[in-house]
Amino acid sequence: MTNIEKYLKGDKGIWVVVLLLSILSLLAVYSSIVTLAYKYQGGDTFYYLFKHAIILIIGLGLMVLAHNLNFKYYSRLSQLALFISVPLLLLTLFTGANINDASRWLVIPVINQTFQTSDLAKLALIMYLARFLSKRQDHIKDFKEAFVPVMIPVLIVCGLILPANFSTAAMLFVTCLIIMFIGRINIKYILALVGIGVGILLILLLIGKSNPDLLPRMGTWAKRIETFQGGGSKDANYQAEQAKIAIATGWRFGKGPGGSTQRNFLPHPYSDFIYAIILEEYGTIGGVFVIFLYLILFFRGIRIASKTEHTFGSLLAIGLSFSLVFQALINMAVAVNLFPVTGQPLPLVSMGGTSIWFTCLAIGIILSVSRENKEDVKIA
Repeated sequence: MTNIEKYLKGDKGIWVVVLLLSILSLLAVYSSIVTLAYKYQGGDTFYYLFKHAIILIIGLGLMVLAHNLNFKYYSRLSQLALFISVPLLLLTLFTGANINDASRWLVIPVINQTFQTSDLAKLALIMYLARFLSKRQDHIKDFKEAFVPVMIPVLIVCGLILPANFSTAAMLFVTCLIIMFIGRINIKYILALVGIGVGILLILLLIGKSNPDLLPRMGTWAKRIETFQGGGSKDANYQAEQAKIAIATGWRFGKGPGGSTQRNFLPHPYSDFIYAIILEEYGTIGGVFVIFLYLILFFRGIRIASKTEHTFGSLLAIGLSFSLVFQALINMAVAVNLFPVTGQPLPLVSMGGTSIWFTCLAIGIILSVSRENKEDVKIA
Protein backbone atom coordinates (compact mmCIF):
# COMPACT_ATOMS: atom_id res chain seq x y z
CA MET A 1 0.00 0.00 0.00
CA THR A 2 1.45 3.37 -1.03
CA ASN A 3 1.42 6.41 1.22
CA ILE A 4 -1.43 7.95 -0.80
CA GLU A 5 -3.55 4.79 -0.50
CA LYS A 6 -2.88 4.79 3.22
CA TYR A 7 -4.61 8.15 3.70
CA LEU A 8 -7.09 8.13 0.81
CA LYS A 9 -9.26 5.09 1.35
CA GLY A 10 -12.67 4.24 -0.01
CA ASP A 11 -13.92 4.23 -3.59
CA LYS A 12 -11.06 5.06 -5.97
CA GLY A 13 -13.43 6.09 -8.75
CA ILE A 14 -14.83 8.90 -6.59
CA TRP A 15 -11.34 10.09 -5.66
CA VAL A 16 -10.46 10.31 -9.37
CA VAL A 17 -13.65 12.29 -10.07
CA VAL A 18 -12.84 14.67 -7.20
CA LEU A 19 -9.29 15.18 -8.49
CA LEU A 20 -10.44 15.92 -12.04
CA LEU A 21 -13.22 18.28 -10.94
CA SER A 22 -10.80 20.12 -8.65
CA ILE A 23 -8.31 20.66 -11.49
CA LEU A 24 -11.13 21.79 -13.77
CA SER A 25 -12.34 24.15 -11.05
CA LEU A 26 -8.97 25.90 -10.78
CA LEU A 27 -8.71 26.28 -14.57
CA ALA A 28 -12.29 27.48 -15.07
CA VAL A 29 -12.31 29.87 -12.12
CA TYR A 30 -8.96 31.41 -13.08
CA SER A 31 -10.27 32.00 -16.59
CA SER A 32 -13.62 33.45 -15.53
CA ILE A 33 -12.60 35.91 -12.78
CA VAL A 34 -11.02 38.52 -15.05
CA THR A 35 -13.90 41.01 -14.83
CA LEU A 36 -14.25 40.48 -11.08
CA ALA A 37 -10.53 41.03 -10.59
CA TYR A 38 -10.51 44.28 -12.58
CA LYS A 39 -13.58 45.52 -10.73
CA TYR A 40 -12.36 44.89 -7.18
CA GLN A 41 -8.64 44.03 -7.22
CA GLY A 42 -7.14 46.21 -9.94
CA GLY A 43 -6.86 43.29 -12.33
CA ASP A 44 -5.10 40.95 -9.89
CA THR A 45 -6.57 37.60 -10.94
CA PHE A 46 -4.12 35.72 -8.71
CA TYR A 47 -5.89 37.14 -5.65
CA TYR A 48 -9.10 35.26 -6.43
CA LEU A 49 -7.27 32.21 -7.74
CA PHE A 50 -5.23 31.97 -4.53
CA LYS A 51 -8.35 32.46 -2.39
CA HIS A 52 -10.25 29.80 -4.35
CA ALA A 53 -7.30 27.39 -4.17
CA ILE A 54 -7.09 27.80 -0.38
CA ILE A 55 -10.84 27.17 0.00
CA LEU A 56 -10.54 24.11 -2.25
CA ILE A 57 -7.55 22.75 -0.30
CA ILE A 58 -9.42 23.21 3.00
CA GLY A 59 -12.40 21.43 1.43
CA LEU A 60 -10.26 18.49 0.34
CA GLY A 61 -8.82 18.38 3.87
CA LEU A 62 -12.35 18.20 5.28
CA MET A 63 -13.10 15.41 2.80
CA VAL A 64 -10.12 13.40 4.03
CA LEU A 65 -11.16 13.89 7.66
CA ALA A 66 -14.80 13.01 6.92
CA HIS A 67 -13.94 9.82 5.05
CA ASN A 68 -11.67 8.66 7.87
CA LEU A 69 -14.49 8.91 10.41
CA ASN A 70 -16.53 5.73 10.67
CA PHE A 71 -19.89 6.47 9.04
CA LYS A 72 -21.82 5.20 12.08
CA TYR A 73 -20.92 8.43 13.91
CA TYR A 74 -22.79 10.51 11.34
CA SER A 75 -25.97 8.95 12.66
CA ARG A 76 -25.53 10.74 15.98
CA LEU A 77 -24.06 13.87 14.41
CA SER A 78 -27.12 14.26 12.21
CA GLN A 79 -29.29 14.98 15.26
CA LEU A 80 -26.93 17.69 16.50
CA ALA A 81 -26.53 19.18 13.02
CA LEU A 82 -30.30 19.35 12.50
CA PHE A 83 -30.78 20.86 15.96
CA ILE A 84 -28.26 23.59 15.08
CA SER A 85 -29.55 24.12 11.53
CA VAL A 86 -33.10 25.20 12.39
CA PRO A 87 -32.17 28.19 14.61
CA LEU A 88 -29.44 29.17 12.14
CA LEU A 89 -31.99 29.19 9.30
CA LEU A 90 -34.29 31.36 11.41
CA LEU A 91 -31.41 33.70 12.23
CA THR A 92 -30.47 33.93 8.56
CA LEU A 93 -34.05 34.59 7.52
CA PHE A 94 -34.40 37.60 9.81
CA THR A 95 -30.87 38.96 10.25
CA GLY A 96 -28.78 37.44 7.46
CA ALA A 97 -26.83 39.40 4.84
CA ASN A 98 -29.41 40.60 2.32
CA ILE A 99 -28.43 40.45 -1.35
CA ASN A 100 -31.08 40.92 -4.05
CA ASP A 101 -33.89 40.60 -1.48
CA ALA A 102 -32.51 37.22 -0.37
CA SER A 103 -31.21 36.61 3.15
CA ARG A 104 -29.15 33.46 2.60
CA TRP A 105 -25.87 34.19 4.35
CA LEU A 106 -24.46 34.75 7.79
CA VAL A 107 -21.06 36.39 8.10
CA ILE A 108 -18.59 34.40 10.22
CA PRO A 109 -16.80 36.81 12.59
CA VAL A 110 -13.00 37.20 12.53
CA ILE A 111 -12.46 35.46 9.15
CA ASN A 112 -15.23 37.57 7.54
CA GLN A 113 -16.37 34.59 5.46
CA THR A 114 -20.00 34.31 4.38
CA PHE A 115 -21.76 31.12 5.43
CA GLN A 116 -24.85 29.88 3.58
CA THR A 117 -26.80 28.13 6.33
CA SER A 118 -28.90 26.14 3.84
CA ASP A 119 -25.74 24.15 2.95
CA LEU A 120 -25.52 22.89 6.53
CA ALA A 121 -29.28 22.30 6.66
CA LYS A 122 -29.22 20.20 3.47
CA LEU A 123 -26.47 17.93 4.76
CA ALA A 124 -28.06 17.66 8.21
CA LEU A 125 -31.52 16.80 6.91
CA ILE A 126 -30.28 14.13 4.49
CA MET A 127 -28.22 12.49 7.26
CA TYR A 128 -31.15 12.71 9.68
CA LEU A 129 -33.58 11.12 7.22
CA ALA A 130 -31.13 8.28 6.60
CA ARG A 131 -30.83 7.71 10.36
CA PHE A 132 -34.56 7.91 11.08
CA LEU A 133 -35.67 5.67 8.21
CA SER A 134 -33.03 3.06 9.01
CA LYS A 135 -34.26 2.86 12.61
CA ARG A 136 -37.96 2.64 11.69
CA GLN A 137 -37.76 -0.14 9.11
CA ASP A 138 -39.87 -2.45 11.31
CA HIS A 139 -42.70 0.12 11.25
CA ILE A 140 -41.84 1.90 8.02
CA LYS A 141 -45.35 1.61 6.52
CA ASP A 142 -47.04 3.02 9.61
CA PHE A 143 -48.45 6.54 9.35
CA LYS A 144 -47.85 7.65 12.95
CA GLU A 145 -44.66 5.72 13.63
CA ALA A 146 -42.78 6.53 10.43
CA PHE A 147 -44.38 9.11 8.15
CA VAL A 148 -45.46 11.87 10.54
CA PRO A 149 -42.12 12.06 12.43
CA VAL A 150 -40.16 12.18 9.17
CA MET A 151 -42.50 14.67 7.51
CA ILE A 152 -42.14 17.33 10.20
CA PRO A 153 -38.39 18.08 9.86
CA VAL A 154 -38.65 18.02 6.05
CA LEU A 155 -41.40 20.65 6.04
CA ILE A 156 -39.70 22.78 8.70
CA VAL A 157 -36.27 22.89 7.03
CA CYS A 158 -37.56 23.30 3.47
CA GLY A 159 -40.08 25.89 4.68
CA LEU A 160 -37.36 27.98 6.32
CA ILE A 161 -35.14 27.84 3.23
CA LEU A 162 -37.99 28.60 0.80
CA PRO A 163 -38.53 32.38 1.33
CA ALA A 164 -34.95 33.27 0.39
CA ASN A 165 -33.97 30.34 -1.83
CA PHE A 166 -36.77 28.60 -3.70
CA SER A 167 -34.49 26.43 -5.88
CA THR A 168 -32.54 25.03 -2.91
CA ALA A 169 -35.75 24.31 -0.99
CA ALA A 170 -37.30 22.57 -4.03
CA MET A 171 -34.19 20.49 -4.72
CA LEU A 172 -33.90 19.45 -1.07
CA PHE A 173 -37.59 18.57 -0.98
CA VAL A 174 -37.23 16.34 -4.06
CA THR A 175 -34.11 14.70 -2.55
CA CYS A 176 -36.05 13.94 0.63
CA LEU A 177 -38.85 12.36 -1.40
CA ILE A 178 -36.31 10.12 -3.17
CA ILE A 179 -34.77 9.06 0.14
CA MET A 180 -38.21 8.30 1.60
CA PHE A 181 -39.16 6.28 -1.48
CA ILE A 182 -35.95 4.22 -1.29
CA GLY A 183 -36.46 3.95 2.49
CA ARG A 184 -39.83 2.22 1.79
CA ILE A 185 -42.19 4.91 3.10
CA ASN A 186 -45.69 4.20 1.81
CA ILE A 187 -46.04 5.77 -1.64
CA LYS A 188 -49.45 7.26 -0.86
CA TYR A 189 -47.93 9.12 2.09
CA ILE A 190 -45.15 10.45 -0.14
CA LEU A 191 -47.73 11.71 -2.63
CA ALA A 192 -49.61 13.30 0.27
CA LEU A 193 -46.40 15.08 1.29
CA VAL A 194 -46.02 16.38 -2.26
CA GLY A 195 -49.55 17.75 -2.01
CA ILE A 196 -48.79 19.40 1.33
CA GLY A 197 -45.62 20.94 -0.07
CA VAL A 198 -47.42 22.33 -3.13
CA GLY A 199 -50.21 23.63 -0.88
CA ILE A 200 -47.75 25.49 1.38
CA LEU A 201 -46.05 26.97 -1.68
CA LEU A 202 -49.36 28.22 -3.11
CA ILE A 203 -50.29 29.80 0.22
CA LEU A 204 -46.93 31.58 0.38
CA LEU A 205 -47.35 32.80 -3.19
CA LEU A 206 -50.79 34.19 -2.38
CA ILE A 207 -49.39 35.94 0.69
CA GLY A 208 -46.50 37.30 -1.35
CA LYS A 209 -48.81 38.56 -4.08
CA SER A 210 -51.11 40.35 -1.65
CA ASN A 211 -48.24 41.69 0.46
CA PRO A 212 -44.94 41.77 -1.53
CA ASP A 213 -42.98 43.02 1.49
CA LEU A 214 -43.50 39.67 3.23
CA LEU A 215 -42.14 37.65 0.30
CA PRO A 216 -40.00 39.99 -1.85
CA ARG A 217 -38.41 37.11 -3.77
CA MET A 218 -41.71 36.12 -5.38
CA GLY A 219 -41.31 38.83 -8.02
CA THR A 220 -37.87 37.47 -8.90
CA TRP A 221 -39.23 33.91 -9.25
CA ALA A 222 -42.06 35.06 -11.52
CA LYS A 223 -39.69 37.16 -13.63
CA ARG A 224 -37.26 34.27 -14.11
CA ILE A 225 -40.03 31.90 -15.21
CA GLU A 226 -41.45 34.56 -17.56
CA THR A 227 -37.98 35.17 -19.02
CA PHE A 228 -37.40 31.44 -19.50
CA GLN A 229 -40.68 31.16 -21.40
CA GLY A 230 -39.57 33.97 -23.69
CA GLY A 231 -41.89 36.61 -22.33
CA GLY A 232 -39.30 38.87 -20.75
CA SER A 233 -37.64 41.97 -22.15
CA LYS A 234 -34.34 41.91 -24.03
CA ASP A 235 -32.48 42.94 -20.89
CA ALA A 236 -34.23 40.20 -18.89
CA ASN A 237 -32.94 37.59 -21.37
CA TYR A 238 -29.39 38.93 -21.15
CA GLN A 239 -27.96 36.03 -19.13
CA ALA A 240 -29.44 33.35 -21.37
CA GLU A 241 -28.35 35.16 -24.54
CA GLN A 242 -24.75 35.57 -23.37
CA ALA A 243 -24.63 31.91 -22.28
CA LYS A 244 -25.89 30.84 -25.73
CA ILE A 245 -23.18 32.90 -27.40
CA ALA A 246 -20.55 31.24 -25.20
CA ILE A 247 -21.85 27.77 -26.08
CA ALA A 248 -22.17 28.51 -29.80
CA THR A 249 -18.68 29.97 -30.15
CA GLY A 250 -17.16 27.06 -28.25
CA TRP A 251 -18.80 24.48 -30.52
CA ARG A 252 -17.03 21.09 -30.67
CA PHE A 253 -13.51 21.66 -29.36
CA GLY A 254 -13.73 25.10 -27.73
CA LYS A 255 -11.38 28.07 -27.74
CA GLY A 256 -8.92 26.49 -25.33
CA PRO A 257 -8.17 27.25 -21.66
CA GLY A 258 -8.32 31.00 -21.00
CA GLY A 259 -9.79 31.74 -24.43
CA SER A 260 -13.26 32.79 -23.29
CA THR A 261 -14.63 36.15 -24.41
CA GLN A 262 -18.10 35.81 -22.86
CA ARG A 263 -16.58 35.89 -19.38
CA ASN A 264 -16.52 39.66 -19.92
CA PHE A 265 -20.28 39.80 -20.47
CA LEU A 266 -21.86 36.92 -18.53
CA PRO A 267 -23.05 37.75 -14.99
CA HIS A 268 -21.34 35.45 -12.44
CA PRO A 269 -19.30 33.43 -14.98
CA TYR A 270 -17.25 32.01 -12.08
CA SER A 271 -20.26 30.53 -10.24
CA ASP A 272 -23.80 30.28 -11.66
CA PHE A 273 -22.71 30.20 -15.33
CA ILE A 274 -19.32 28.54 -15.07
CA TYR A 275 -20.55 25.62 -17.18
CA ALA A 276 -21.16 28.03 -20.09
CA ILE A 277 -17.51 29.13 -19.80
CA ILE A 278 -16.41 25.47 -19.77
CA LEU A 279 -18.42 24.85 -22.95
CA GLU A 280 -16.89 27.93 -24.58
CA GLU A 281 -13.30 27.01 -23.72
CA TYR A 282 -13.43 23.22 -23.93
CA GLY A 283 -16.29 22.77 -26.38
CA THR A 284 -19.04 20.18 -26.46
CA ILE A 285 -16.49 17.46 -25.77
CA GLY A 286 -15.41 19.17 -22.55
CA GLY A 287 -19.03 19.76 -21.51
CA VAL A 288 -19.96 16.12 -22.07
CA PHE A 289 -16.88 15.04 -20.12
CA VAL A 290 -18.02 17.12 -17.12
CA ILE A 291 -21.48 15.50 -17.27
CA PHE A 292 -19.76 12.12 -17.48
CA LEU A 293 -17.77 12.85 -14.30
CA TYR A 294 -20.93 13.64 -12.32
CA LEU A 295 -22.67 10.55 -13.67
CA ILE A 296 -19.69 8.46 -12.53
CA LEU A 297 -20.07 10.01 -9.07
CA PHE A 298 -23.75 9.06 -9.03
CA PHE A 299 -23.09 5.56 -10.36
CA ARG A 300 -20.39 4.94 -7.74
CA GLY A 301 -22.75 6.25 -5.05
CA ILE A 302 -25.39 3.74 -6.14
CA ARG A 303 -22.79 0.95 -6.16
CA ILE A 304 -21.68 1.88 -2.65
CA ALA A 305 -25.29 1.95 -1.46
CA SER A 306 -26.06 -1.44 -3.01
CA LYS A 307 -23.01 -3.07 -1.42
CA THR A 308 -23.61 -1.65 2.04
CA GLU A 309 -25.20 -4.11 4.45
CA HIS A 310 -26.53 -1.34 6.69
CA THR A 311 -29.65 0.61 5.84
CA PHE A 312 -28.28 3.85 7.28
CA GLY A 313 -25.13 3.72 5.15
CA SER A 314 -27.10 2.82 2.05
CA LEU A 315 -29.60 5.67 2.43
CA LEU A 316 -26.77 8.06 3.32
CA ALA A 317 -24.74 7.23 0.21
CA ILE A 318 -27.66 7.37 -2.22
CA GLY A 319 -29.15 10.51 -0.67
CA LEU A 320 -25.93 12.52 -0.74
CA SER A 321 -24.95 11.27 -4.22
CA PHE A 322 -28.35 12.17 -5.64
CA SER A 323 -28.29 15.61 -4.00
CA LEU A 324 -24.88 16.54 -5.45
CA VAL A 325 -25.54 15.25 -8.96
CA PHE A 326 -29.07 16.69 -9.03
CA GLN A 327 -27.64 20.12 -8.21
CA ALA A 328 -24.96 19.73 -10.89
CA LEU A 329 -27.54 18.82 -13.54
CA ILE A 330 -29.72 21.80 -12.58
CA ASN A 331 -26.73 24.17 -12.86
CA MET A 332 -25.81 22.78 -16.28
CA ALA A 333 -29.43 22.88 -17.46
CA VAL A 334 -29.60 26.58 -16.53
CA ALA A 335 -26.36 27.31 -18.44
CA VAL A 336 -27.74 25.76 -21.65
CA ASN A 337 -31.16 27.42 -21.17
CA LEU A 338 -33.08 24.22 -20.44
CA PHE A 339 -34.17 25.51 -17.03
CA PRO A 340 -34.93 28.93 -15.49
CA VAL A 341 -32.09 30.70 -13.68
CA THR A 342 -31.73 29.30 -10.16
CA GLY A 343 -28.44 30.57 -8.74
CA GLN A 344 -27.18 27.07 -7.93
CA PRO A 345 -23.38 26.61 -8.11
CA LEU A 346 -21.77 23.69 -9.92
CA PRO A 347 -20.61 21.40 -7.07
CA LEU A 348 -16.85 21.38 -6.53
CA VAL A 349 -16.28 23.54 -9.65
CA SER A 350 -17.90 26.95 -9.08
CA MET A 351 -16.03 29.51 -7.03
CA GLY A 352 -17.40 29.61 -3.52
CA GLY A 353 -16.69 29.24 0.15
CA THR A 354 -18.81 27.13 2.45
CA SER A 355 -20.63 25.58 -0.53
CA ILE A 356 -17.37 23.87 -1.53
CA TRP A 357 -16.70 22.80 2.04
CA PHE A 358 -20.10 21.17 2.50
CA THR A 359 -19.81 19.51 -0.91
CA CYS A 360 -16.48 18.05 0.18
CA LEU A 361 -17.97 16.91 3.50
CA ALA A 362 -20.81 15.18 1.63
CA ILE A 363 -18.38 13.36 -0.66
CA GLY A 364 -16.22 12.47 2.34
CA ILE A 365 -19.22 10.88 4.05
CA ILE A 366 -19.97 8.83 0.91
CA LEU A 367 -16.34 7.68 0.91
CA SER A 368 -16.66 6.81 4.59
CA VAL A 369 -19.53 4.46 3.76
CA SER A 370 -17.53 2.89 0.93
CA ARG A 371 -14.47 2.21 3.10
CA GLU A 372 -16.57 0.55 5.79
CA ASN A 373 -18.54 -1.71 3.44
CA LYS A 374 -16.56 -4.78 4.38
CA GLU A 375 -16.68 -4.20 8.12
CA ASP A 376 -19.42 -5.16 10.52
CA VAL A 377 -20.56 -1.76 11.75
CA LYS A 378 -23.17 -1.30 14.45
CA ILE A 379 -25.14 1.87 13.86
CA ALA A 380 -25.09 4.24 16.82
